[in-house]
Amino acid sequence: MMHNLNRFFYLALLFAGSLSAFSSNWGQWRGPNFNGSTDAGSLPSKWSKTENVSWSTALPGPSAASPIVWGDHVFISSANPETDSLHALCYDRNSGKLLWQHQVGNRHRRDDRSDFASNSPATDGEVVVFFYGNGLMFAYDFDGKQLWNRNIEEDFGRLAYGWTPSTSPLLHEGQLILQILQRDVPARGHGEPGQNNDSYLLALNSENGDKLWRTIRPSKAKAESLEAFTSPVPHEHNGRKEILVAGGDAISGHDPNNGKELWRWGTWNPNRIGHWRLVPSPVAGDGVILACAPKRDPIYAVKAGGKGRLRDSDLAWVSRNERDITSDVPTPAYYDGDFFILSDVRRFLSRVEPKSGVVKWSIETPGRDKFEASPLAADGKLYLMNFSSDVVVVDAENGKILNEIAMGDQGEQYSRASIAASNGQLFIRTNKTLYCIGDRG
Repeated sequence: MMHNLNRFFYLALLFAGSLSAFSSNWGQWRGPNFNGSTDAGSLPSKWSKTENVSWSTALPGPSAASPIVWGDHVFISSANPETDSLHALCYDRNSGKLLWQHQVGNRHRRDDRSDFASNSPATDGEVVVFFYGNGLMFAYDFDGKQLWNRNIEEDFGRLAYGWTPSTSPLLHEGQLILQILQRDVPARGHGEPGQNNDSYLLALNSENGDKLWRTIRPSKAKAESLEAFTSPVPHEHNGRKEILVAGGDAISGHDPNNGKELWRWGTWNPNRIGHWRLVPSPVAGDGVILACAPKRDPIYAVKAGGKGRLRDSDLAWVSRNERDITSDVPTPAYYDGDFFILSDVRRFLSRVEPKSGVVKWSIETPGRDKFEASPLAADGKLYLMNFSSDVVVVDAENGKILNEIAMGDQGEQYSRASIAASNGQLFIRTNKTLYCIGDRG
């Protein structure tokens, strides 16, 4: 009996240690909890471009892709405007030394709003996957050896987006899940001519890239409103696992085993306005799932656990009476039992109670620059970054601004990469530089 108890406690400690190791990494765009937060602590609130900097390194070029951190590795997706090329890079987490890099494609952009490297990589500690807005996908091991690659456009049709696609892949429970929510007809010459273009969810085997399933996701949206720049998010409620998808005038939950739609809600665009593309991804917490309608429209809180076609009675609340609670680009964070919603168009950051929509505090974001990077929530703080790469540190408890740090170069603009956190350190990507801030825990 004593032997069995000792074995039980050993396994419990081992399991707890594995959870701690997982939570200390930042393997996906929205972190270990898939909601912009991490349980890791001891994160800095004071630094500069030269003080409390563990290391910094020059990058090939700008990108909205966030740093991805796992153990001693930092993965970066980047464009290089000088050589008009796309790159997958890996840096040593302890020194900032470049461990390996691969040029994965030529032609780094097609419009002046973004580039093909705006999609964040994803890793599960075994494989790291890079996906690019031109449909290229590459998987590597941590030593930089290519495991497999695919061209989504060659396999499933040319992507029909008026702007540059920027959804980030999801690595979860052995599956690589990708969503393509696009126009039904070619847009600005992009897409398959002479036929309808389907929006779909795609699951690949993360070890070899083989297709596991592909499910069509229909939509009644029109024109540009069919386009979504959101990313799929895993969610579990009352034992039911699902993949959350937002775009095409709707938010939906899907069975991760086959992509089958479990539920759907969407009435924020009843007139089917044709220019309501969607950017913020879903975020869930405390039995509620947020859908951020575009432009200056409200945020809708959907009750988790629904089935089939949901009605407005299945909403927990709508932010119509709170004019500052909206988001056109940043994805909200869920942390410490509340949502933290950053409004780029109304320039406010708010702490919101999930079940009621009650605003606990709301502050105006400082300065005149827009904040389009999604907020990081950790260690009792919120970390925001604006177009000029100015980082703002906010006390999560009361909304007090703790610090403002200029991290960009003179003339920096359109910086949109979200900040990552891991083991007591922050990883900040400006248009030209990757910074590791603070001491490793």
